[in-house]
Amino acid sequence: MRLRRSNTSGAGYARRRSGRGFSYLDAAGLVIADPELRARFAALAIPPAWKEVWIAPYANGHIQATGVDAAGRRQYLYHPDWRLKQDRVKFARALELAESLPRARGYVTRCLRQSGATRERALAAAFRILDSGALRIGSDRYAEENGSHGLTTLQRSHVSVEGDTVHFAFPAKSGQSWQSSLIDPDVAAFVRDAPDDSPDAPFLAWDDDGEPRTVSAADVNEFIKLHTGGDFTAKDFRTLRGTIAAAISLAKNGPEESKRARARALTAAMQAAAEVLGNTPTIARTSYVDPRVVDAFTAGETIDPARAASAESELRRLLLL
Repeated sequence: MRLRRSNTSGAGYARRRSGRGFSYLDAAGLVIADPELRARFAALAIPPAWKEVWIAPYANGHIQATGVDAAGRRQYLYHPDWRLKQDRVKFARALELAESLPRARGYVTRCLRQSGATRERALAAAFRILDSGALRIGSDRYAEENGSHGLTTLQRSHVSVEGDTVHFAFPAKSGQSWQSSLIDPDVAAFVRDAPDDSPDAPFLAWDDDGEPRTVSAADVNEFIKLHTGGDFTAKDFRTLRGTIAAAISLAKNGPEESKRARARALTAAMQAAAEVLGNTPTIARTSYVDPRVVDAFTAGETIDPARAASAESELRRLLLL
């Protein structure tokens, strides 16, 4: 199907509560009775809690519906073909990120081993944690409205150090509790050198001539782009880490002959990805794990389990053959 770009500010259909269900209205405010249109609207499975629902006038619109969720956030439902296209781009970008990481990591290591609480060192710490720990980048709005945190909104109370191990424990997205540990002497040293170690001080703080400051999500994403040489963001690290976690799990399991054994191995792989990402296995599979890894496993191919430490290059070998 050839898609057309939706104009969510233009004419469309609306949804209105009617008894235990909903009725749908056209641009003139008339109730839709056409069974084919109503079937199309029902198939969209628009969440009942959404308000201010707008539905695309065309079945081939790239955005099929929008609405405001219970938290007051604008949400979107995309055409399946559009999502498929965007997913292909997303997973290809994650592989490109994997190729660019060795050079970027060298610069990050040099920055982390500088002395003092500099801005560049704070940005390098953020890069290393995203690269190794797959944390969400964080949003000031989410932190203020929901009390949920990501990397750039963490406070010192969310981070502790034991030797070379850095522990993270904080309320994350969707009310989940994030707990993870990272063995990294460079990041541990960065934490110990913080300009302000009071519990509510920003974790990614740096010293601006005696004035503590912190880095933002935009700062971190700009640092990523600058030192990888590509149009990457923090979310691409999560896509890459989720895919690699699943690929390593499948490699350790090895190819399976029976359908049931393959299903068990795939379940374990998605659980492994979910643990790295702090998501459910379903979200890991639908949003973060490259489906080509699953297809390769089903065809009897995995990354080399003996080369799991070089998982990025192994992943590229597997998927770009």
